Amino acid sequence: MDESAKDVTQRILDRHIIYGSSDDTNPAYASSNRSLNYATGGSIQSPERDRVSIIPYTINYKDTVGLFGKENHFIRIDVQINKDYAFACFEEPGWECAMITEKDLSVLNTYFPAELYEDKDLITENTYDPALIRRSSIGGIADAFISVDLENLKTGNKYIDAWFDVRIYTKDRQEHPYDKMYVRLNDFFYIGFHARNTRRLPYNVQCVIGQEYLSGAEVNAMRYSLCR
Repeated sequence: MDESAKDVTQRILDRHIIYGSSDDTNPAYASSNRSLNYATGGSIQSPERDRVSIIPYTINYKDTVGLFGKENHFIRIDVQINKDYAFACFEEPGWECAMITEKDLSVLNTYFPAELYEDKDLITENTYDPALIRRSSIGGIADAFISVDLENLKTGNKYIDAWFDVRIYTKDRQEHPYDKMYVRLNDFFYIGFHARNTRRLPYNVQCVIGQEYLSGAEVNAMRYSLCR
């Protein structure tokens, strides 16, 4: 008997625990990288959490679901909008946003530049009321709602994309029938990522929050149900 022979059974078993029983040793697909023991987001009762406080805001999700990991992944989006700041101008009914530039001092089409002093004439002067200038903020709308738009950008591989599904869920944990929904300025909702096949599925999903800023009356006239 060859004394150099060794029992490698345990080493093979250890390798299978780490990489699985296939010949693919890509670390990204290792079981240890997708451990379910300490994972969050595997159920809608224990979701991963994101928070949005300014609109409009875009969140991009790129990850994988499926083999050696969670077949379903849920994220709760907490919407807590600060009305004093915004990345866009949202118009109120009967009003339009104005653009004030502080650099152009030349005469344009017989119009001369104006001098603007925000710290003077703070009371009514000769029947003229002082202007309230909001810089990058959202106006006051009664019973306000903002939009949520979910889009599956896909990976470009139709054989992978056909088995992946992404959905919006309401605060009541009910599946929403559309990729668009309206929520209040202080609200929350869920996004669910689902593997519909027993394989590893990468995904590329985009969620845009706050492209629209509407009153409840406007939203009620639309076909999209609300997340109240």
